[in-house]
Amino acid sequence: MSKVILENFKEIQLAIPDHVKLVAVSKTKPIEAIQVLHDAGQRIFGENRVQELVEKHELLPEDIKWHLIGHLQRNKVKYIAPFVDMIHSIDSERLLDEVNSQAEKNNRKIKVLLQFFIATEETKFGFDWNEINELFSIRNPEIFESIEFCGVMGMASFSNNQNQVRNEFKKLKQIFDQLKQTYFSSSSSFLEISMGMSGDYQMAIDEGSTMIRVGSSLFGSR
Repeated sequence: MSKVILENFKEIQLAIPDHVKLVAVSKTKPIEAIQVLHDAGQRIFGENRVQELVEKHELLPEDIKWHLIGHLQRNKVKYIAPFVDMIHSIDSERLLDEVNSQAEKNNRKIKVLLQFFIATEETKFGFDWNEINELFSIRNPEIFESIEFCGVMGMASFSNNQNQVRNEFKKLKQIFDQLKQTYFSSSSSFLEISMGMSGDYQMAIDEGSTMIRVGSSLFGSR
């Protein structure tokens, strides 16, 4: 297993530009497999369940930067607030308020990405442009003093239609540009566009992704 993971890791490293960050999606993966990647130099790992994230954080090296990439319930923010490096899935004003509150309690700033709904599947989560524009028109992002806004995240449709997926990536890039220009023009941290997974990360990078979330192409299929 270790050999395959390392070969996959090297292959992906060669395939992505230096400015693109790799989030190794380690959900459901054993501690041993994560340790193999860590030993090879990978530091950002993504989990989608809070309980699993907390358990792995306690067992693995402290220098790992843990990213919460799945849908996050407000009542579970407190469990990850002391240590999480970045939350990709901020999809509501109430969640934003809760993360800000829990970050303040832990005397730290938590990095977040605003998740946008760009796909056709109704099961996916996220803001649309009108919602976020209305929110920030009333409540300036600077109000959230314990949050560091770092960019946007989106999940494209699970589809073989390459044009559709590409257009969804283009849409997220446009949203990022609008947000940057309208609300974050003076921010030095609003830089990231998290889009692209194992099957489509090259296309996502072509369309402006700065952060890809890769699981099966690294660890192998479940």
